[in-house]
Formats: sequence, structure tokens, C-alpha cells
Amino acid sequence: MYIRVLKFYTMKKYLLLIVFVFSTIASFAQEKEEEVTTYYLIRHAEKNRADKKNKDPNLTFKGLKRADHWAEVLANANINMVYTTDYNRTKETAQPTATKNGLRMYVYNPRKMYDGGFKHNTKGKNVLVVGHSNTTPFFANKILGKNVYKQIEDDNNSNLYIVTVSKSGTTSVVLKIN
Repeated sequence: MYIRVLKFYTMKKYLLLIVFVFSTIASFAQEKEEEVTTYYLIRHAEKNRADKKNKDPNLTFKGLKRADHWAEVLANANINMVYTTDYNRTKETAQPTATKNGLRMYVYNPRKMYDGGFKHNTKGKNVLVVGHSNTTPFFANKILGKNVYKQIEDDNNSNLYIVTVSKSGTTSVVLKIN
């Protein structure tokens, strides 16, 4: 009887040791696995320019079609979050992608781009950010930590900036999507 009890406790010790070793290995593997954040930054689609005094115009028909096209372009990007400035044209550009992915849209302040709260909230996510000709390239620069991109022309609604952040570094590319 004593030997049987001893074998049971010895086996239990080994089992606990094995569980401990595998748990330790798993936690080290998770630490080594990089957490990657990818930002997809676009400028709003074509806006209605008929009323020069209107500071918050809606998209034109062509702009609405482009917004739908962005949702198709980003369909395989596994977007987890959608950020937009608080303007009709940016919200209308972001809406098809948000709807397609069942996401709500968050409003960001373009004067506080890529601050600590934004970094924290988006870490490890695939994020669509919709801005303006004078903010989108600068947002990409802010994420990169260097001035790479210049302000885009006011009639350019086709740039897609993809910025990836990981422990091993930050990279970017710009695609022209017509």
C-alpha cells in the first residue's frame, strides 16, 4: 500500500512538473510572438464642392462609389477598428467598411494624432483611419516617427497608406487605388 501511494505522489509530481514546463514554454512562445498593428490610412472620397461656404459637405455620387470600393479593397484586411474625423465626408467614406465588418466608427481629433490613448486602443489591431489631404500623410509620418510623406493634392482620393508597427520596427507603403 505504501509503495502504491508513493508511486501516486511521484507520478503527481512529474505531472505537475510536465505541466509547469509546458506552461513556461508556452508563455515564452507568446512573448516571442510579435504583436503587430497595421494602420490603413486613406483620405475621404470625393466631396461635393458645389457650395464653397459649406465646411462639412457630403460625398458626391462618385465619392459614395469610391467609399464602397474602399470597403471591397479592404475586405481581406481583417479590419478591427475604424477611425474617422468628425466630418460628413470622412464618416461617409468609412461607413461601408465599418458596416461590412460590423464595426462602430470612432472619431479622432486630427490635432491629436497617434497619441498614447490611440496607440493603446489600437495595439495589435488592423485599423482603418480616414482623414484629409492635409492630415492623412502626416498621420502616417507620426506613426513612422519620421517625415516620409508630403501633403497630397486636394484632388487625390486614391492613396492607401499602410503602416505596420511591430517590435522589430515600423514599415510603410503607399498604394494608388483607383
